Amino acid sequence: MTTAAEFVGVTQRFGDFTAVDDIDLAIPSGQLTTLLGPSGCGKTTSLRMLAGYTQPTSGRIMIAGTDATRTPPERRGLGMMFQSYALFPHMTVAENVGYGLKLRKVGATERRRRVEESLDLVGLGHLAASRPKKLSGGQQQRVALARAIAIRPTLLLLDEPLSNLDARLRVQMRAEIRRIQSETGLTVVLVTHDQDEALEMSDRMVLMRDGRVMQEGAPSEVFTAPANRFVAEFLGYENFIGAADGSVTTVRPEHLAIGRPATGAGLSLEGVVVDVAYRGVDRLVSLETVDAAGRTVRLVADVRDEAVLARPGDRVTVTAAESRLIRLAA
Repeated sequence: MTTAAEFVGVTQRFGDFTAVDDIDLAIPSGQLTTLLGPSGCGKTTSLRMLAGYTQPTSGRIMIAGTDATRTPPERRGLGMMFQSYALFPHMTVAENVGYGLKLRKVGATERRRRVEESLDLVGLGHLAASRPKKLSGGQQQRVALARAIAIRPTLLLLDEPLSNLDARLRVQMRAEIRRIQSETGLTVVLVTHDQDEALEMSDRMVLMRDGRVMQEGAPSEVFTAPANRFVAEFLGYENFIGAADGSVTTVRPEHLAIGRPATGAGLSLEGVVVDVAYRGVDRLVSLETVDAAGRTVRLVADVRDEAVLARPGDRVTVTAAESRLIRLAA
């Protein structure tokens, strides 16, 4: 696996605030990598350093094996797409897409060919002569994406590109960006705070907190084996059970069983049901129990078996198979 870009011991400080704290990170070529985490975790700062808009306080930014730390943005060969699509309202769609090519002094014939190719790739060839104000939000986003692709970037950097779209369009554009990346073989780095977006779109995801990398890997690897409690909580794990030795185990709601033993049970606790939320295809059963550390904890079980009747106030047994339990690092 070749590396398209790399952070080597990179730190970024703004006064007394450390936005990125001594990270080492490799971006694989030809893959879609997401930088994921809550606001203020350092993901956008990392993207801006990769783009060249911000220089690190220390460390190196490598692009295609060359030290690009001091290389200006326009000489890095990168495509960038921000939350704001920044389309020129007085230009047509085709003129917007060709703008970066014109700046790079690409000839008119080649420019026209690349614009047509990029618009066809995002399914907007029929709107080449339209103005941005005539387009929907999703169409404007596609134009911005076509403009970033048209220059044939070494890396395509996307900063929260779907945040301004409604839920339906977000799902649609996830698939479109994934399709375009797959068809073109582009190396893409996408910043997001949405774990579902990262899980669905990534070849590789990098979960950050307080300027540091908490865990990185393929989505299936990170999701099924979170490295610590922060990663588990961020990815939607809700049940955390303490042991007498101070360690913590987590298990997803769909892997908890109520009122029946689990094969090879590694967890078995008595508890009291405090709430039942009906959701059509399932019920979320919340219960309180005492873990091995002597603390009262609330657990949530996702119940799909209609034969399991649990009501608030019922005393029940909750179990989970040993294979479903994840021991977390401190």
